[in-house]
This record gives sequence, structure tokens and C-alpha cells, in this order.
Amino acid sequence: MWSIETDAPLGHGVRLEVETAIDAFDRDWSRFRDDSVVSRLAGSGGSAPVPPDAVAMLDVYTALDEATRGAVNPLVGASLARLGYDARYSLVAQGDPIAAPEHWRDIVRWDSGTLAVAAPATIDVGAVGKGRLVDLVTDVVSRAVDGDLVVDGGGDLVVRGTPQRIGLEHPYDPRRVIGAVTVADAALCASAVTRRAWGEGLHHVLDARTGAPVRAYAATWALAPDALHADALATALFFDGGPELAASWGAHWVRMRTDGRVEWSPGSEAELFT
Repeated sequence: MWSIETDAPLGHGVRLEVETAIDAFDRDWSRFRDDSVVSRLAGSGGSAPVPPDAVAMLDVYTALDEATRGAVNPLVGASLARLGYDARYSLVAQGDPIAAPEHWRDIVRWDSGTLAVAAPATIDVGAVGKGRLVDLVTDVVSRAVDGDLVVDGGGDLVVRGTPQRIGLEHPYDPRRVIGAVTVADAALCASAVTRRAWGEGLHHVLDARTGAPVRAYAATWALAPDALHADALATALFFDGGPELAASWGAHWVRMRTDGRVEWSPGSEAELFT
């Protein structure tokens, strides 16, 4: 569920521009629609005019790949589909997990003009895509309105203006929070294995090296200047290397293990209740 909060109602033109931005992003990057750019490349390989957000997102994926030693990889789409998170939302595993292609940067190429896939492969930008889209919607709205602004993409949000105190939802009990953090002119993104979960222990956060769902951590929260990088860190924090990447980006974080223990970044100002 998305929401946009502003000091004054948004005009029809701004609402239309927001809808257009969302539809264009979906048309480029959704692996759940047959007419998207990534679906066409998944079926035949080849190349296409580079979508506007390819360089920003795939450059971040390069950093994620390096920091997590290959655990985060944009060719994890086939691994997700194998476990049932496919274009039909079957939510029925089709067999044992399969790893994503290890050397994905030899398969996916991008520059200012072209996005190319050397062989049929399913690009999935789930580790960064919603954050990027929240940033795009924030840019649209902030150009049109003055004053306070909150764009909430459902787990990924940006705050501009008056600081907002945001609760960190307990992954196993949505009626509770494990803490709260004040977000001021920044983005807060979260991820949890209890969201988009199905079957026997299956969920959407996979280790690309094995294609299997992660087991050590239940939920992550990352605070960064923009939602693209906060969203990326919310995925990286399920793996070794995530905290180091956050430190290099000057970001703060909280994460909860599946046994209930909570960890946080040095200097984090989050108020934790556990």
C-alpha cells in the first residue's frame, strides 16, 4: 500500500505524473508482465534501449555483489520463479533451489544507451527497485509542492521537511514494534522474510549463490540519504558484508536475527525496545 502525505492536496496533473512515472518503471522492470523490457530480454536475450534507471540501479547491484561476495545478484529472477515466486504468482516450488549465474556481469551489460543480455536471463531488481521508484515519485511530488512530504511505498519511505518518528515493525507480530527511528530528510527502507512468504519456509530473500531463502536474519531496516541506497542495504544486511557496505555509504541500520536478537550500526540513533 502506497501513500503520499503533503501539506496540501495534490493537483490532478501531479497525480497523473506520479501514475505515469510508476507505469513507466513497471513497464521497464517488472518480470511479472510480458511486455516489459526485462521480460523480453529474458525470453530472447539481445539488447534494448537502456531504460532510464538502469545505470543507477545496476551500478548499485555491482556494489552489492562485491560487498556480499555474490549473495546479491540481479539475475536471481529464475531462482525466485523456481521456488514459486513467478510471473503467475503460483507460490508452488518447481524443484530444488537453483543458484543465479555467478558471473552476471559477463551476461548483463549496460551503458548510457543500451541494456544487453548475452543469453536469455531474468533480471530481477527486487533489491533496489522499490527504493528507486520511491525516489522517482518523491522527485515528481517535491517539484510540485512546498512544505513537508512523506512518500511511503509500503516498507520503503522518504521524508522531506519535518522529521517523522517511524516504528520498526516486529517481523513476527505486526501489532508490535521493536523500536523507533526519527527520519529527517532521508529514506528508511525495511525488508522481512515474513513478507512475501509462502509454503514451507519459502520467501523472497534468496542467497543468489545457492538460490535458497536466507535463514539467519528475519528483518532489516536501513537509513540512508535516498531510498535507492537504503533499499539496497535492507537486502545487503541479510548477509555478511552488509554492515561494511552501510558504513562505506555513511548509512545506519538495525537488523533482527531469526532467534530474536537485535543488532545495530555503531552510532545508530534508533530507540530499541528489545
